[in-house]
Amino acid sequence: MDPSGTQMILGLIIGVFLLILLVLKTKIHAFVALLIAASVTGLIGGMPAPDVVDTITSGFGNTLSTIGIVIGLGVMMGRILEVSGAAERMAYSFIKWLGRKKEEWAMALAGYVVSIPIFVDSAFVILMPLVKALSTKTGKSAVGLGVALAVGLSATHHAVPPTPGPLGVAGIFGADIGLMLLYGLFFAIPIIVVGIWYAKWIGKKIYQIPTEDGLDYVRPEMAATLEEYYELQEQKGLPGLGISVLPIVLPILLIFANTITDALGAEGVFAEYVQFFGNPVIAVAIGLIVAIYGLFGKVKQSEAIERMEEGIKTAGIILLVTGAGGALGEVLRESGSGDYIAEQIAATAIPPVLLPFFIATIVRLIQGSGTVAMITAASISAPIVVDMDINIVLAAQAATLGALIFSYFNDSLFWVVNRMLGIKDVREQLLVWSVPTTIAWFVSFIMLIIANLIVG
Repeated sequence: MDPSGTQMILGLIIGVFLLILLVLKTKIHAFVALLIAASVTGLIGGMPAPDVVDTITSGFGNTLSTIGIVIGLGVMMGRILEVSGAAERMAYSFIKWLGRKKEEWAMALAGYVVSIPIFVDSAFVILMPLVKALSTKTGKSAVGLGVALAVGLSATHHAVPPTPGPLGVAGIFGADIGLMLLYGLFFAIPIIVVGIWYAKWIGKKIYQIPTEDGLDYVRPEMAATLEEYYELQEQKGLPGLGISVLPIVLPILLIFANTITDALGAEGVFAEYVQFFGNPVIAVAIGLIVAIYGLFGKVKQSEAIERMEEGIKTAGIILLVTGAGGALGEVLRESGSGDYIAEQIAATAIPPVLLPFFIATIVRLIQGSGTVAMITAASISAPIVVDMDINIVLAAQAATLGALIFSYFNDSLFWVVNRMLGIKDVREQLLVWSVPTTIAWFVSFIMLIIANLIVG
């Protein structure tokens, strides 16, 4: 007997409730919690028990088959950019180009680019010395400069592949990686603009300048003035700007070329090669090779491999969580829950694109991790909206951007930003990072509605 709609919905509700309960109140990891939630959703939703296991394993494998390799390559490249000093070179160059009175813009732009291949927490730590040096030189609040940097980092961290979160969401939705990149880069711009305005305001409200003896967030070996910082950077022998950005820019251009070729319906040998080199797996692999020989050319083989393996270690859990999210999504498809909910939504006036956005919002508020919120939202909403009349890339972006909301005590980046900026008062901590992330979430909400009217 086919399960009823009520039974399907009950299975989903209990499964998601159990997922959140396990993550919040037990020692069970999010990866295992997602697998348990998928099992409970399928069993209560009316699927035969043997089919639940088969569906979970196939969903896990199918999801990672599309993006698992790219995540692995991307984190290795990010680690090379981090260790080689390429990330510092990019930020340093932006500051020199934009000059005085545009420091917040320079920091946000540095974050916008650096966070594409490098994890947001690490990138903030790497670039904090520049925030301190700028604050000392210009007299601007370190808080305002730090918030501008953090907003720039978070914007692309949430929206732009090959950052693992949005890459995993793209895999679960089956969205084109090139279009996901393009949409993410575009959506990040208004977020950054509004974030800079807020950074300037909070910098005046919480005016904090590093002192001669240093604050607790300042590393003692860092320079005290901007001139000394420039001199220190030159002495470091940082890689050139061109080779620093090439591992990021080259894969993006190749993926874009593939996306454009597909859109134009081009055929022939040339089109086939464009599609080959523009496949995200090949494109990011090429970027990694450029990074290895361009930035690690003088590094010993053993050290180069060790550094790349450090990156892979950070990717392991993301791969598992992404695969488990795909398993949950596959259960919703096979159980019929996704189709049933899609029919109910289609009968209302609610834009389907907002479903992944609000699911990500709720999950983020409850458990704190942006990546888990994105993957969970994609897992639940993809089976529902994928066959509806909707722009699937826009829906995937909705899942990533919905996870921006109100970063607070259960989010690691909340503590990284506040601790490194020396903010200890709880009210000020909320102003420094919880408020700007919520503003970014609201800007994303408005952008999604407008984009849905244009391309939805």
